[in-house]
Amino acid sequence: MAPPSVDDYLRLRQESGLSARTRQEAENGINGAWASAIVIHVESGDAVGMGRVLSDGGWYFHVIDMAVLPDHQRKGIGDAILAALLDRINAHAPNAYVNLLADPPGRRLYARHGFVESAPASIGMKRV
Repeated sequence: MAPPSVDDYLRLRQESGLSARTRQEAENGINGAWASAIVIHVESGDAVGMGRVLSDGGWYFHVIDMAVLPDHQRKGIGDAILAALLDRINAHAPNAYVNLLADPPGRRLYARHGFVESAPASIGMKRV
């Protein structure tokens, strides 16, 4: 599973409502994922969805960059992307610890795939 191009990555993030990234950030990071999935619209040839996984390759797996363009949402694309990433993780590490940070629009999708809130046992934190 190849990552999206830098242009597709930046466009998918922006148009789906994720935070903007710089071209340099995208160029530096796009090939650093353990796994990537991208959905290409057959008729137009355009990338309409993506997801990536960061990992140590052994036990820890972190789902990132889940994005589907608004005109293509609610058609099962997010489910297909997440299922493909989770299938790859399960084939490689059946007892993996898989986590993600869930913004409100994606929470129902993640719950359908077995994700639950980790609080209060643990909470997501970030450096500011």
